[in-house]
Amino acid sequence: MRVARPPTKPLDSPALERLALRYVERFATTRARLTTYLNGKIRQRGFDGAVPDIAAIAERFAAAGYIDDRAFGDARAQAMARRGLGARRVAGALHHAGIGSEDSAALAPAIADRAIEAALTFARKRRIGPYATEIPDRAVREKQIAAMIRSGHDFGLARRIASMAPGDDTSEIA
Repeated sequence: MRVARPPTKPLDSPALERLALRYVERFATTRARLTTYLNGKIRQRGFDGAVPDIAAIAERFAAAGYIDDRAFGDARAQAMARRGLGARRVAGALHHAGIGSEDSAALAPAIADRAIEAALTFARKRRIGPYATEIPDRAVREKQIAAMIRSGHDFGLARRIASMAPGDDTSEIA
């Protein structure tokens, strides 16, 4: 037999602040993600009284140093580059995470600098081009190029890497 839970009390301003603080304590986040989280909690539990400005709470936490969108974006971009994902995929993930255009523009040069390294990482993991065991036929090479493009890499770079023979020196790409 299931025991019925008592209904949860609606949130008030101090409870909302505690939820926000607990969230930024547990997770690396952005202003947009914190705002989405708090709006979801208000929808889920309700709010007792007039709903405060959620964006102002996120801004206050950013001013206090609890949230740093640029640092979050840089860490996310580095992690994705280590996984072998390309610049377009990284930019999409940053946009989805709520990183603003100003912070994304500041991170763009670093993402572009890691593009070749990320493409070679992807090729190594998938055994494409210089990391392959044998020269692929045309259909397989086209599939490899398509996989690199789906992972966010530039078409020209993907074609150059996939066209390399197994064991070729990758230093000429850089």
